[in-house]
Amino acid sequence: MESVQSIKQRFEIIGNDTKLNRAIEKAIQVAPTDISVLVVGESGVGKESIPRIIHSLSHRKHGKYIAVNCGAIPEGTIDSELFGHEKGSFTGANNAREGYFEVADGGTIFLDEVGELPLTTQVRLLRVLENGEFIKVGSSQVQKTNVRIVAATNVNMFDAIEKGKFREDLYYRLSTVDIPLPPLRDRKEDIHLLFRKFAADFSHKYKMPPIKLREDAIQFLQKYRWSGNIRQLRNVAEQISVLETNRDISLATLQSYLPVEGSNLPSVIGGKKSDSDFATERDILYKVLFDMKSDLNDLKKLTLELMKNGTKVQDINPSLIQKVYGSKDSESEISFEEQPRVNIIPTQNQSHQEEFDEDDDQNYLVAETVEEEEILKLEQKEIELIKKSLERHKGKRKAAADELGISERTLYRKIKQFDL
Repeated sequence: MESVQSIKQRFEIIGNDTKLNRAIEKAIQVAPTDISVLVVGESGVGKESIPRIIHSLSHRKHGKYIAVNCGAIPEGTIDSELFGHEKGSFTGANNAREGYFEVADGGTIFLDEVGELPLTTQVRLLRVLENGEFIKVGSSQVQKTNVRIVAATNVNMFDAIEKGKFREDLYYRLSTVDIPLPPLRDRKEDIHLLFRKFAADFSHKYKMPPIKLREDAIQFLQKYRWSGNIRQLRNVAEQISVLETNRDISLATLQSYLPVEGSNLPSVIGGKKSDSDFATERDILYKVLFDMKSDLNDLKKLTLELMKNGTKVQDINPSLIQKVYGSKDSESEISFEEQPRVNIIPTQNQSHQEEFDEDDDQNYLVAETVEEEEILKLEQKEIELIKKSLERHKGKRKAAADELGISERTLYRKIKQFDL
């Protein structure tokens, strides 16, 4: 078994960080086996080195090694790229084509940015991992392949699984062994070594003297966050090597090639939602029920007005009309035809019936009082939900309505109804 130091020299890996050494050790240990490996780390940390180490130390080293960037292939063609297609299987398929899994039979496939795979492709990949079988696009014939899969990703796979963007069963098949690579900011002692290596490479490439950092520039280099990791460090070294005539680089010169931390770089906000966020189905269901309950009560009140009065409803309760049907400014004019009054002379049987109706009215008043208390509790909860949503979105009604699962018009009506 080769040593970590010899592997570093062979693959030009610079650094003595403990976490980096441990990652290389794990790659050396799993290389003779056929188990799947998932390399995890931020973009630009050098994840592509681990699959090459594994392939070169395995019994497949004489087979093909194919690296595939899953994030760079369009969703509509990735199945064809990976598994091949038959002639005429889709528009433009003028000839049959072998996919990477067919070409790399007996070798190794490196799936970079595997977290970007579409869900349909994930199902096909899972079948390859389980029994080595795949089907070309447009074909019904099952084919076999014998490949070693090494995958890499820079996304949080558990978050992707939780959001339904990545299959949990596929994750566990890919990550039989996890190999994490540390970000450059956690390898402070290696940063200057890498910079010197890049400076020497570019000096040879562009045939000019190598650049050299002053002491204060070295200290700044090691304290800098390096969001782009090794890739960013290499780009900075190349820019300075090409553009600076003075090969003795000061702190001010170095800072001029680096963006101010936290200013013009995109930030990634992580963390779980707070308890007040409407993230669960139960909360969404409550919001819908509260909204429906309130609308139903408004309709009951309006119906009662119609039953008790035969004149224009607008003259009786215009505010209730506006609550139920919305503002006239945003909706078409609402008109109700005046209904003729009908005078009915009660008969003797009807007089007896009215005595029963009086008892029914009393029972109805009791039931209505209880119902109004329930409505009040629901309205208080509804007001609380709307207030919290508006506070989170700083009063933006459209964003709050989207979060609450209601239309902006309905939210506007609720704000006027509850005088928020």
